[in-house]
Amino acid sequence: MNPSEFFGKFTSRYFWGNICAMAIVVVVACAGVKYGLDVYTHHGESISVPDVRRKSFADAQYLLEDAGMQVVVSDTGYVRNLPPDCILEQSPEPGTNVKSGHIIYLIVNASHTPTITVPDVIDNSSLREAMAKLTAMGFKLTQPEYIDGEKDWVYGLTVKGRHVVAGDKVSVNDYITIQVGNGQRDSTEDIDYIDAPEPIHNEDGFEEETGDVDEFHEVTAPEGE
Repeated sequence: MNPSEFFGKFTSRYFWGNICAMAIVVVVACAGVKYGLDVYTHHGESISVPDVRRKSFADAQYLLEDAGMQVVVSDTGYVRNLPPDCILEQSPEPGTNVKSGHIIYLIVNASHTPTITVPDVIDNSSLREAMAKLTAMGFKLTQPEYIDGEKDWVYGLTVKGRHVVAGDKVSVNDYITIQVGNGQRDSTEDIDYIDAPEPIHNEDGFEEETGDVDEFHEVTAPEGE
């Protein structure tokens, strides 16, 4: 191939036609990718999250899904003066701008009062240890009730005047009273006392020593020896 033929190919319509076709394919592909990403990520779309707090779960779910969002219950709580299934909190907060399909996490009011299991603190803990453990678990405590016994030793737990033991379920709204020793012995405890022996006096009026006395007989030697 001579130089004139080689350079002649660059001026042919077939060559430039292929170049233009390739350029158009690249432009269309880039435009298609950008459009697809915009659709997938909802680029430029903004939806304000509605306020569904204090609404029933059914109403909240309808409002959020109708706005193009997804609903997930992330946790439950308990507020006494609110009805069961009432929405306590939501995330993101109301008024936040999100894209379509965004997940809204809800905290729903429980249908019954949560309970906590009583730990094993009776007769194996001091007052300080029992208070620390119970408060850390979420129990509400009253002033301790002092009873006769070893000082600061836990002898029992009561809820509304009823004794509870390890493993019992107690409502988070109830108060626990710790029965703790006041350092005084129980007056009903029976103690066996031993009477001290009365002193024995000899003929001269002196007190004789009491106790075990070895008895012995005087032995005399035979006469004539």
